[in-house]
Amino acid sequence: MAKGRKNGLYSGISEELSALMRTGWADTERHDLRPDEQAPYAERRRAALSARFPGERLVVPSGNLKVRSNDDTYPFRAYSGYVHMTGDQARDGALVLEPRADGGHDAYCYQLPRDSRDNNEFWTGSTAELWMGRRRSLAESELVLGLPCRDVRTAAADLSASSGAPTRIVRGIDPSLEAAVTTEEERDTELEEALSDLRLVKDDWEIAELRKAVDSTVRGFTDVIGDLSTAIASSERWIEGTFFRRARLEGKAVGYGSICAAGEHATIMHWTDNDGPVRPGELLLLDAGVETHTLYTADVTRTLPISGTFTPLQRKVYDAVYEAQEAGMAAVKPGAAYRDFHEASQRHLAARLVEWGFIEGPAERAYELGLQRRFTMAGTGHMLGLDVHDCAQARNEDYVDGVLEPGMVLTVEPGLYFQPDDLTVPEEWRGIGVRIEDDLVVTEDGHENLSAGLPRSADEVEAWMARFAG
Repeated sequence: MAKGRKNGLYSGISEELSALMRTGWADTERHDLRPDEQAPYAERRRAALSARFPGERLVVPSGNLKVRSNDDTYPFRAYSGYVHMTGDQARDGALVLEPRADGGHDAYCYQLPRDSRDNNEFWTGSTAELWMGRRRSLAESELVLGLPCRDVRTAAADLSASSGAPTRIVRGIDPSLEAAVTTEEERDTELEEALSDLRLVKDDWEIAELRKAVDSTVRGFTDVIGDLSTAIASSERWIEGTFFRRARLEGKAVGYGSICAAGEHATIMHWTDNDGPVRPGELLLLDAGVETHTLYTADVTRTLPISGTFTPLQRKVYDAVYEAQEAGMAAVKPGAAYRDFHEASQRHLAARLVEWGFIEGPAERAYELGLQRRFTMAGTGHMLGLDVHDCAQARNEDYVDGVLEPGMVLTVEPGLYFQPDDLTVPEEWRGIGVRIEDDLVVTEDGHENLSAGLPRSADEVEAWMARFAG
């Protein structure tokens, strides 16, 4: 029986209560399930992973619940490599690729089965099914995933038995499974790299999911514009809540902590406290993305004049960032180096900062020395997909030092940030932060801006706000 709370109100379970709880339940097994639409794509992804590691057993866990406090857990989010290879989001699972003599693999999935109604496990303990909701049975999971499924409670013993083949596991996801196998850290790292590498080029199904994420995000930004008057009367928290409502209505949640940064908070790259005032005359930097039910996320940023129109200085900074983004986006095309869009944007901003007298020129020298980074802070974009910073463990030669291919999805997001305590710039510039970010998919002949539904230029932003702002 699951361990109860130390200070629980009930000291035990009577035999009579136990018998009562075990009887009178309907059979809820579902026989009408069909394979998930992602299943054939996941099968092809597994085949690509198999081809990289012939003769080796591969273990990709989904992960476990993490405790927030006492018996309260954080919302579960499965490891992205597991989701990509299975289409599944269940906790305590694992994909196993068992090597065959012909060099291929047999794939099966460990799953946490439904709790038995023949004992008390289904209703006692904070993670029991009656507390947390119905899970799929193993038979149901087999139908949905198109994979043989086994009881994960035998996984550690199964995996600890020698299979005669070397094993790799993704580390840091499931400690119990990791302890059950003998592996080498370097080889395990290669498996994690491969799982990231295989997400660099999205298939058609993934791009369709990203379109959904971006389209919902566009609607969420418009919601925020319509609620600005209430945000002014309250705080950044109203903006966060407004966008979150759209994310929960149309997707699973937000894909990352929303950045709802008004005033000088816009100069903080990852401001997620979202508890500051929203004041007319200042700027609002909103960086947010809806995550679909399949965990694909958008990542879009707009910087908005809270009063509806930019001041001349705000527009000057905004236009510089807009022009830098235009230069960066023009460099996104198949065959281009991944770094090209970053360099194009950064060179433009370096030139503007030299022109304004904030860094020493000439502009080319300033760029080569990275002097613009005092005000641009970060790189100009990243891969996007199941994670907001997708493919993060991919090999450098395939990612930052690689070449763009059709199907890659990335962000282009230059910015300028003048910190409120920066004495190297005139006082009127301090506290201004501007970022513009869009989500692009590389096509056969260039790129498509998935987030083109949101205005970008200063004039377009002002017209948009005049139309929708409440």
